[in-house]
Amino acid sequence: MLRIAGIVLPGNKRIVIALTAIKGIGRPLSTSILEELGIDVDKKAETLNEEEQTRLRARVEQQEVEGDLSRRVSMDVKRLQDIGTWRGYRHRKKLPVRGQTSRRNARTKRGKKKTGSSGRVTLTKT
Repeated sequence: MLRIAGIVLPGNKRIVIALTAIKGIGRPLSTSILEELGIDVDKKAETLNEEEQTRLRARVEQQEVEGDLSRRVSMDVKRLQDIGTWRGYRHRKKLPVRGQTSRRNARTKRGKKKTGSSGRVTLTKT
């Protein structure tokens, strides 16, 4: 059982794929890290020896991953909102930020379709 950055990596997968379970590490970064450390990309995560595991842990700690990455992204969005940029305004209104049309589409970002209802509050039996 290999644990890196607080995440238990799936042992039955190739190490290049298993590293992508860590938020902030994708396939290209995973491949470059393993090439840098000289670890075979086809090796299973559970077959890594102790020395390779420690080198991998030390290398991943240099990268901004998991909580630190999420914190930085949320602070960046908050900064955009505070200084009043267009992107910050779009984030605040929960609309697409990167120029996508939002008149008909953008259901993923805007949520479930709201139909024109009377707005009357209905009572529920308790």
